[in-house]
Order: sequence, then C-alpha cells, then structure tokens
Amino acid sequence: MNLHKRFMVQFFIQLFLLSFVFLLLMLTLWGAIGYFVTEDEAARDLADADSSYFMNQFEFDENGASIKKGLKKTAEAQDGWLILLNRDGRVLDSFNADGNLPEQLAVEEVASWMWDDSAEGQYTYWELENTERGSLFLLYGKENLAAKWLASAEPAIDWEKGELNLAADLKTQLKEKTAWVLLIGKDGIVLDSYGDVREQESYTIKKIGELAADTRSAAIKTDPATGKSVIAGAVAPPSDALETILKTRNFYIVIVVLLILLIGGTLWYARKFGVPLLVMMQWIKNLGDGRYEQPVNQKNESLITKRNGKVKKKYRLYKDLVATLEQLTAKLKLHQHQQKQLERTREDWISGLSHDLKTPLSSISGYAQMLESPDYEWSAQEIREFAAIMNDKSTYMMDLLEELTLTFRLKNQALPLSKETVNLNEFVRRIVIQFINDPANGNWKFSFHAASDSVEAAVDPKWFQRIIENLIVNAMKYNPPGTEIKLSISAIEQHLAVIIIEDDGVGMKAEVLDKLFDRYYRGTNTEDSSTGTGLGLAITKQLVQLHGGSIQVASTIEKGTSVRVIVPI
Repeated sequence: MNLHKRFMVQFFIQLFLLSFVFLLLMLTLWGAIGYFVTEDEAARDLADADSSYFMNQFEFDENGASIKKGLKKTAEAQDGWLILLNRDGRVLDSFNADGNLPEQLAVEEVASWMWDDSAEGQYTYWELENTERGSLFLLYGKENLAAKWLASAEPAIDWEKGELNLAADLKTQLKEKTAWVLLIGKDGIVLDSYGDVREQESYTIKKIGELAADTRSAAIKTDPATGKSVIAGAVAPPSDALETILKTRNFYIVIVVLLILLIGGTLWYARKFGVPLLVMMQWIKNLGDGRYEQPVNQKNESLITKRNGKVKKKYRLYKDLVATLEQLTAKLKLHQHQQKQLERTREDWISGLSHDLKTPLSSISGYAQMLESPDYEWSAQEIREFAAIMNDKSTYMMDLLEELTLTFRLKNQALPLSKETVNLNEFVRRIVIQFINDPANGNWKFSFHAASDSVEAAVDPKWFQRIIENLIVNAMKYNPPGTEIKLSISAIEQHLAVIIIEDDGVGMKAEVLDKLFDRYYRGTNTEDSSTGTGLGLAITKQLVQLHGGSIQVASTIEKGTSVRVIVPI
C-alpha cells in the first residue's frame, strides 16, 4: 500500500474512532441532561414521570419490595399517595394511602383507580417490567384541587349574569396555589375570570388546548340551562431543570471531563499526524540548508529512526516518505563529497596545467633569449636544434589547449557531429596500419581481427578515429615495450557494433579504474611532454557517448587491460 492510500486509511480510521468516542461522550452528556430533566419533572409532578424513572426507586428483599424514602418524600411534597402491587394485585408496599387498605386488591378496585378521575382525586399508574420481582404495578393518586375549587365556587356563580362571585376564602386558596377560574359562554367569550390566567377576550379550541397544556390540575363544570361553563385550574410551575443541572456539581464534572477528553483527543490527533509532518518539513529544510542529515534531538539521536535503524512507530505511516528522504539525503551527501573532491582535484589539475604550460614556455623563452644574445654566434645546426625544440614545445602547448577546449565543448554539448556510414572493418584496419607503419611504434606489437561480416555504422570519421587512436595511444603509454595490442570487431544481433582494444601489459588497480575517465583525476606529465595532456580518456568517453554508445574497461594486474566500445549500427 502506497503512502497516499495508507495515509487515507489511517486518517479515516482515526477520524472514525474519534467520532465514535465523541458520539459516546455526547450521548453521555445527553443522558445526564435527560436524567436531570426527568428528576425535575418528577419533582414537579410524579404523574408526568416515565416508568423508567421508578426502576431504581424500590428496595427488594426476601419478603418482597418496598418504596424508597426519596420517592415517598416526592409524593408527600405533592400531597399524593403510592401503592405498589404485584401482577396478582397483592399490595407489596404503600405510602400515604387509606389506612384500611387491604393486602389484596380486586381487579375492579384497581381498574377504578386507573381509569377514574373524579372530584375526589386524580390517578396515574405505571407497569414496571423486568424487576427483581417480575412485573410490578405502581399506583399514584393525589387530590383533584381544581374539582374541589369548582365545587366551592359553583353555589355562588350567577349563570344568567355571567358572574363568578367567588368567596374571599376561595380567592385566598386560588392565590396561594397560583390557580385561576374562568367563566366562558357557549361561543368561548370570557364572561368573568379570576387568578393567574392568560387574558383573552374569547377562547378557541386551539387556545383551550394551550391552556390545558400549561395547567397542572384542571376541572370544568357546564350549566345545562345557559350552556355556560366554568373552568378551574392551577398553573404548572415552570421547569427548573436547567437551574437544577447548573447547581449540580456532577454536571460540571461531566462537562470538565468531556472538555479534557475533547482537548486530549484533539492534541493526540494533531500529534499523530502533525508532529511527523513537522519533522519531515524540518528534514527537508535541513536538505535545503545544505545539512544532509535527519533531524536530531538534544542527545544528537535521530527523531525518526531507532538506534537499530528501524522507523519509530509514530513515523511508520510515512515510511515510504522516510525511505525516499533517506535516499535523497544519501545522494546529496555523496554528491557533496564528490563535489568537494572534484574541486580539490580541479585545483590540483589547474595547478598542474599551469606548471605544464609554464615548462614549455620557459624552454621557448630560454632558447629565444639564447638566440637573441649578441655574446655568442650560433651555428646553423644549433639554430635548427633550438628551433626543433621550440617547435616541439609549441606543438605540445597547442595540443594541450586544443584538448582542453574540446573537453569543455563536449561538456556543454557544443560539438556537432557530421556522421557518415562507414565500414568499421576497413576504418579500424587503416588506423592500425598507420600505427604499424610509424617507426616510433616499433617496440609494440599490433594485431587486428575483423568481423566475419561487414559491419557498418553511422559515425563522424574525424572524431571516431580520435576515439580509436586515443585508446591505442593509452595502451602504448602505460605498458612497457614488447606489449601486444589487439583490436577486434564484432556485431551483436545486427544492432550493435563492438570494438575491443586489449593488451597483455601491466594492468590497472581498481582505484585507478574507478577514476579512469575523470577529467581532473590526473594532471599532465611535467617531465616529459610526449606523454600527452592527460585529457585523452575523458575526451574519448565523451565522444563515445556523443555517438550514442558506451565504453567499458576491465583490467587485471600483470595480465593486461581490455577496453570495450559499443556503438549502434
């Protein structure tokens, strides 16, 4: 799996885990708020509580079940009573109920409490399943105050005039309970009212529904003769759930824990993906600043890899990038080393080149001064000898400058080729014959083996001859007299021509082979100008590459050297 896919997979996995944890935390917070809201609803009116609220409001023992003190206090505060029954109607426990309550209730008695709301009371029941005693039933009842108020108000109402005429003591009760009484006509028009009730001129069905929703206890009485109705009710107290939550220490503990987890998760997520990227950026910055090394800590230890070279766990996601940067760092460090070595070699080469130019110039200057001197009359023979030496030194200098110019032209790809199709057998044969016919080469042996078939290639005759001559001269220069130099030509599947120049001379060491084609590896010979400029093999390699070919050298000490030139046919 490549870096992109691995990063995306890790990113989505971590994002999913964080989202899952965040969802759990939100559900926990939501559950906590729901718990406090449920507690508040039960505290205001047990009749509004859900059956789940009562699941932990009982104590169980071998004798049965009993109601906890907390639930009893809540019922007592609301002037209510509680009866706990099993599924057979047996009373397990009760609170604030009739003292004559039997141990076993008949079905019709339970049904009357469940379904009947009368002037005497209001009743609610819950079925509690999956308790330690199986299914249980909880009955809750409380006095119907609204019906009581209506019963007190009804005798004084003037139905014809539409007046309530409430007694003073009844008004006091209504005020204490934040209750109200309305007298409305058949068309919903308000005829008279008292208490904390919404001021309306008339009531529609919708407004009546809204009034009922805001009412804790309500009752209605209609006069058959006039069709007018009187309604009584108590205003439901406002929910103080939010205030209760804010006053609860546990709520703040939950909020703090959630914030800590959220901040911790964010920091962990940022550290998981951000810190490695910052280290990688620092690594790249180091490379840009010329420091070819990994970022390190204060102990000079790598931040990315262990001592055994393995990538640390938090960087494994980026192991492909780490491997690439390691390769780039190694290459740049090697290049830096080679560049420094090249600069040192270049300086040595320039120093040697300056000396090589200075030596023949000194000779030319010296002989010129001798010829110019009036103190001595030189013979014609001596003058010709001086002129020959001066000419030889001048030729050496010209060759040196020419090869130096050629080297830089090749380096800058400024040397055009004029290619012609030539028969390599005849081309190389003529070059070998020239060396054989030169008396100066009489101390070396030359042989040539042509290819069995004609081998033709598109080459520049001038520069390709320079290639062959440089290789032959190099074989002569670094081997003693009597060395045999063999040249042979062959073809590889009619696509490549192979020219081999081999000798049975002294051979070369491995370190010499590694730098054989380096322009600045070797300076010119300062003692004998006949040894050449020292640029021949560097030029040879560049000319071969310019022909689209390659050159390889193999050598064994005391056995000889073999040079293989391959060019396309």
